[in-house]
This record gives sequence, structure tokens and C-alpha cells, in this order.
Amino acid sequence: MGAPYYQFCPVAKAMELLDERWTMLILRELLLGTEHFNDLRRGLPRMSPTLLSHRLDQLQRAGLIERVSTGADVRYILTSAGTELRPVIEQLSSWGVRWIGELGDADLDPKLLLWDMHRNLDTAAVPAARTVIALQFPDARPAQRRWWLVIDNGIADVCDADPGYEVAVEVRCSLRALTRYWRGDVEWTTLLLSEDAAMLGPSHLRNALPSWFTRPGYANVPRLVGV
Repeated sequence: MGAPYYQFCPVAKAMELLDERWTMLILRELLLGTEHFNDLRRGLPRMSPTLLSHRLDQLQRAGLIERVSTGADVRYILTSAGTELRPVIEQLSSWGVRWIGELGDADLDPKLLLWDMHRNLDTAAVPAARTVIALQFPDARPAQRRWWLVIDNGIADVCDADPGYEVAVEVRCSLRALTRYWRGDVEWTTLLLSEDAAMLGPSHLRNALPSWFTRPGYANVPRLVGV
């Protein structure tokens, strides 16, 4: 628990638990369906494993999550109290889209972006056969410019090394452009008009690619004009 505010106000009491660094982002990940420690780390790449363990212990003691062990498999499951925070997280997300300004360069992370995309795969839309999407980000650091999404049997995997499979579609665009598309700031057609953007591959796959993923709910939040 964070430092007490010594107020009877329920907002103050709730924030004694929730306003510690990373806590709300852990809850975001859990609400997105993440259950395992290593997957939580992939969604929170800049959080140390030690701090993540500590925060999970805090949330468990506060009754927001349960730690469920089945042999060597350990999962973190939201309780009713934790699940009840969903509309709070969703409203924060909507508010952030409307009122927080342009993304800084430090906010752009290809690994985190593709991790979020891979878990929002529309399994009903993807081809039945193994499909590999190669992505190239010329504005990323040299070691982070090339990535692959491998979709097989409705499951996607993020690779930072060539998996050795035939590439179905290759996307070349700035990391900022793809991030803005994923957030809902621009549409796919606008992304393709951005500088250095290109798609390679059969036309039916190029046309279908955006439908293979479902953007987060905040991508549909109306933007404020002139703000």
C-alpha cells in the first residue's frame, strides 16, 4: 500500500492502493487477459521483475487478484474487486486519448506495439495457413528495425529474428505511423500515405491485413477537434 492520505474520502482510500507506480498498468494487463508472470513482463517491459513480484503481492493482499498454482503453472486471476476496475481503466484510456498530447520518441516501442497487436488477433479473419508478416521500421534503433509476426492456427508470435518462413506480406513504415494507427489517431489508408510507407505482397493479402487485427477500444474514441 502507498502512503496513507488520512482522509475518509473513498477516493483517497482507493488511491492509497492504486496510485503507486505501475499498479494501474498491471491491472490493465490483467484486464486484457494476461495471467502469467512472463507475459505480464512482456506487456510491462520497463518494469523490473522484482518490482512486478512486489506489486502482485500487494494486489493479492488487497484482494484484487488471486494467485492460482497448478503444478509449475502459476496464474494471476482478477477477483471481483479487481474486475470491477475495468470501467475505471477504460475511462482513463478514453480520457488519455482525448486530452494527452503527441507521443514522444521515448514512448515508441516496437516490441510493446507488436505484443499488443499479437494479442488482438482476429482469429476468424486470418488465413488458415501459416502467415508471416514482416515489418520494417526505418526510424527505430538499428537493432529494433526488423520484426516478424508469425500467425499459425489462429495464434500469433512476435519474433525479433527471422523465423525462416516465407513472408506473406511485408510492411515498411515508421514506428510512429504504425503506433498512431494502432491508437486510432489515423486510419490504415492514411498510414500508407506517410513518408517511406510501403506494402509488399499479393494484393488480396495486402488488402486483408488490417482486418486481421482488432484495435484496442480506445482507438474508436472520438478525438477532440482543435485541441
